[in-house]
Amino acid sequence: MKILVLGAGATGGYFGGRLHQAGADVTFLVRAKRSQQLATQGLVIESTQDKVTLPVKTVLAEGVKPDYDIVILACKAFDLDSGIAAITPAMGPATCVLPLLNGISHLDTLDAAFGKNRVMGGACQIAATLTQDGVVKAMTPAHTIIWGARDAAQVALAQKLGDAFVKTAVDWKVSNDIMLDMWEKVTFLCTLAGMTCLMRASVGDILAAPHGHSLIRRYFDSCVAIATQEGFALRPSVIERFQTMLSAKGSPLNASMLRDIENKLPVEADHVVGFMLNKARRHGIDDQMLTLAYTHLKAYEARRARQAAS
Repeated sequence: MKILVLGAGATGGYFGGRLHQAGADVTFLVRAKRSQQLATQGLVIESTQDKVTLPVKTVLAEGVKPDYDIVILACKAFDLDSGIAAITPAMGPATCVLPLLNGISHLDTLDAAFGKNRVMGGACQIAATLTQDGVVKAMTPAHTIIWGARDAAQVALAQKLGDAFVKTAVDWKVSNDIMLDMWEKVTFLCTLAGMTCLMRASVGDILAAPHGHSLIRRYFDSCVAIATQEGFALRPSVIERFQTMLSAKGSPLNASMLRDIENKLPVEADHVVGFMLNKARRHGIDDQMLTLAYTHLKAYEARRARQAAS
């Protein structure tokens, strides 16, 4: 099985690197600067457990050919259009895309570009960054990836990818209900990102403030109701786990979106919070917390754009 990974940054570099380390046939589609960096120093992955340097195969956009079984798409949601343009030459007659983007709305765009029978569902959880010197640095022990077929034609390939992950130390799973898994993730992610960005604080700091617990709970309950109305009622055990995480006093937990704001970077406002806000309004669900969070994020985007133009 031949795997193409778009980019060799925090997410793609980590999961693609671990697959390569385990012996899988992995190629990274990268820009010229990153290609030269990888040729010179290798793909360096630093985690809480180890630090490895891997010689890896790379390809530039002009060299991509349609001879891959799976393309792992790990770009930010706001880079989806350029990501699709980059991987289109790699899409052979039976090639499937495995997107690891936040949210769910990207599936419609990918389906339109390649057909639903060519687009798997997927999600991951990893707190990682690409350092200025090109090191993929995982900051916590959590490194989870889950994927699954959205079409019967993808089932065998999804399992074959699982066979490749067997030899890694990654926490992975081939899901039999990937859309439910993705809805469960976006329910939690939207709550965590919306609340920690709106309050510019960790879960623990929000809980220490007056009304903090009730506001988080109100936000989360709205997101759970949205998923239910969309036909994906969260499993009770998942709700309990998320509620525990969102009510843990002193918790340092926050969203990567908050860190992006603090570093004056682009954010996925429309793809996560905006997506859920539109669903809430469509179903007549309490949208006040989502509205506040979305307005806050869009104000940040407006200020960032104005500052960049000045």
